[in-house]
Amino acid sequence: MNKKKGIQKAKKRFLVLAVFFVGLVGLSVATIFGDWLQIMSNKQEIAYLTSYYDELLSEEESLTSEVTKLHDPDYVARYAREKYMYSLPGEFIIKLPDDKK
Repeated sequence: MNKKKGIQKAKKRFLVLAVFFVGLVGLSVATIFGDWLQIMSNKQEIAYLTSYYDELLSEEESLTSEVTKLHDPDYVARYAREKYMYSLPGEFIIKLPDDKK
């Protein structure tokens, strides 16, 4: 009878240790999976932000070029004539229809 109690205690210890080990492994896997999902999310965000940054650099380059051009009085005069139909005294503006059909 004493031998049976010792075997039962050993089985209970083994069962408790097995449950503890399985729980520990499960917790570790869940933590690793959560971290992996966060890493993938961060990688996607980095890719998006990198492309957005490249777009902003391109826009900045375009605007810097436009600012440089706007310092030229001839460019400003031509721009005003084309964009806003500005004319000097004695000039006539004739608007032609677009060829896009």
